[in-house]
Amino acid sequence: MALNHTPARIGSNKWEIDTPAVVVDLTKLERNIQDMATFAAQVGVSLRPHVKAHKMLSIARRQLKAGACGLAVAKLSEAEVMLESGCQDILVANQVVTPEKIQKLLHLSEKVKLACAIDNADNAAFLSQVAHSRGKKIPVLIEVDTGLQRCGVLPGQPVIDLAKTVASLPGLELEGLMTHAGHAYAARNLEEVARIGQEEGEILSEAAERLRRWGLPCQVVSVGSTPTARYAGKVPGVTEIRPGNYVFYDAVQVALGVAEEEQCALTVIATVISRPARDRAVIDAGSKVLALDRGAHGTAAVQGFGLIKGRAGYVLERLSEEHGIISLPPNANLRLGEKLEIIPNHACPVVNLCDTVVVVRENKVVDLWSVEARGKSR
Repeated sequence: MALNHTPARIGSNKWEIDTPAVVVDLTKLERNIQDMATFAAQVGVSLRPHVKAHKMLSIARRQLKAGACGLAVAKLSEAEVMLESGCQDILVANQVVTPEKIQKLLHLSEKVKLACAIDNADNAAFLSQVAHSRGKKIPVLIEVDTGLQRCGVLPGQPVIDLAKTVASLPGLELEGLMTHAGHAYAARNLEEVARIGQEEGEILSEAAERLRRWGLPCQVVSVGSTPTARYAGKVPGVTEIRPGNYVFYDAVQVALGVAEEEQCALTVIATVISRPARDRAVIDAGSKVLALDRGAHGTAAVQGFGLIKGRAGYVLERLSEEHGIISLPPNANLRLGEKLEIIPNHACPVVNLCDTVVVVRENKVVDLWSVEARGKSR
């Protein structure tokens, strides 16, 4: 019979947690949630957090309580989990293309308002056909490419052409436009992030105005990404922001200047299991915990595979599946069995690699949260 093992006991000290462990500082998390909610309220935009960053009902409920207008998800399977949060308004910030997924979208929409992204006339026609045959209407947002070169139609006439098509089809309801300026993660500094965010908002707002001049509906003008939210969100005409990572922040956000190290609410605690050389140490957290991600969309802003807190000159330079190899500065005083706290490069995949996060406040374990939407990639 397998032993029932939990990573930590409620009331124990953070440094007593069995490792490797993914830890969430509740005070920092709550502050991050409130700070973004306050910003959105101050500039007069709706906040629709993207839950792919955390995948947890415990956090989604806190975001909704803080004033979020709804939630954004990456996949329908995430939306299905998030129904339990009590949210009544969910955007699938992605294309829904196959017959099976369209049927699932319609099924879930019986329980909650569920919109999706669209960037293709053929997809629009198929969505329309399936929805109309069932007497349903699917709310859609046209995705516009504002520089990432991933999904989305180009600004200008392509947006107008697709909007005309969508507006003419039964079974679809054109709500507006959306974009994701993920290329901000490749910025070299905060000034470049700000410029990209400003452009993101301006391009989408201008596209919305052109639709309205054609008599086409465009109630929602939705921008996304944690780095650009505070810049794009201030652009006149933008109605909604969709940041996700802001609940945690991570080493990439710190490197970009978007957040300070002390704002990072998610860390990994690991134990030193080997000191094979004076300039090298090995920890028990490898790629299966920290992920091999150097940051979203190819950023070059980070060094190594995580930021080791309070250890200047320590570089987590290599990961294998179960080991992290740290390059040490001269005369490093690091003992076998010592524990280190690491801010991951990219918090989002780290969460998706664990079943449970340990929740602490003032270094005391106060809860264990399940990652209910872990692995929900369909």
